[in-house]
Amino acid sequence: MGKRAEVGTPKYLANKMKAKGLQKLRWYCQMCQKQCRDENGFKCHTTSESHQRQLLLFADNSKRYIDDFSYQFAKGYVEILRRQFGSKRVNANRVYQEYIHDRDHVHMNGTRWVTLTGFVKWLGKTGQAVVDETEKGWYITYIDRSPETVQKEETKKKKLRMDKNDEELHMEFVEKQAKLALEKAGPSIEPVYTDLVRENEEAPIKLDIKLNVEKLKLPASIDNVFKKPASIGAKESKKVKKEEEASRKTALDEIREQEELKKEKNNRKPYWLCENIVVKIVTKTLGDEFYKQKGVVREVIDRYVGVVKLLESGKKVKIDQADLETVIPAIGKLVKVVNGAYRGETAVLVKVDEANFCVEIEIHCGLLKGRRIEGVQYEDICKLNDL
Repeated sequence: MGKRAEVGTPKYLANKMKAKGLQKLRWYCQMCQKQCRDENGFKCHTTSESHQRQLLLFADNSKRYIDDFSYQFAKGYVEILRRQFGSKRVNANRVYQEYIHDRDHVHMNGTRWVTLTGFVKWLGKTGQAVVDETEKGWYITYIDRSPETVQKEETKKKKLRMDKNDEELHMEFVEKQAKLALEKAGPSIEPVYTDLVRENEEAPIKLDIKLNVEKLKLPASIDNVFKKPASIGAKESKKVKKEEEASRKTALDEIREQEELKKEKNNRKPYWLCENIVVKIVTKTLGDEFYKQKGVVREVIDRYVGVVKLLESGKKVKIDQADLETVIPAIGKLVKVVNGAYRGETAVLVKVDEANFCVEIEIHCGLLKGRRIEGVQYEDICKLNDL
């Protein structure tokens, strides 16, 4: 038996330095959790009495030990992957090298996996990570299913749904109006195309061109070719003035149309509920007691859900805007513009166009007071509560 080196001697320090770093895994005993520095030391350990006792314990219930070591190894590996790399795509061997830096880690030779490839495939099958094989080896991406991450994803999706592209919403609105117009117009008659057939193919083609000479006659005397004739100058000047006025009106109309389209694009939203408007419940899921009943919106929750108080019974119900529809009041009553270019304005109902499912309103207050707006859709306005 060799004598153990005394504390503080060079041999003692050398042995400590050797034992400090990682050693070869083939000389590590997982059951005894002992690392040997060479083959001779590992052989001496396997023949020791303590190792034999551990082997007897392992033989009694080998499956429990292997499952325990496998669980600890997988837990440590996935923890390194989650903490250091997150949801980034990384080489599986790189994560393994980070894992074995811990001197007291559970070695793979004590688990049910023989190779790192088998362990990575197992992670992919169990849904803990996304794995793919490349020329440079196996790559792994951690799948984060923590409650915090799931909550963040749901919040992000909800925000994307609420902040949907206004242009897409406008296009959907235009397509909806186009479909309604096609339905009102009825089935369209498609033209029938036939082949061109000439009666006499050998006969030459003649063009009969007749010029109206009277229209081409010019005044007898023109002093200056760059000036208009005196006889038609007054008439032409009137026409030019009328054309200029028409062009000016057209330009103003175009500017107004552009402003209206800009307002429509900015104010058109997928949600329309607001407080103190009268709505009608159109769903049967709440029962006959609430079906086709009118109520006042008392509170709006998350833009899409409202607390409605029924006008007749006084009961309150929490309901989504998809199960509600707007109410059109009598002419002369106040309405609330709930969507579109003039969203949020209070107006007076002037006229109802039942054929085109639209109304004409007049702004009741504010900077736009007195302005009349035609062609407002039924679903863009709603009756205001008088009480």
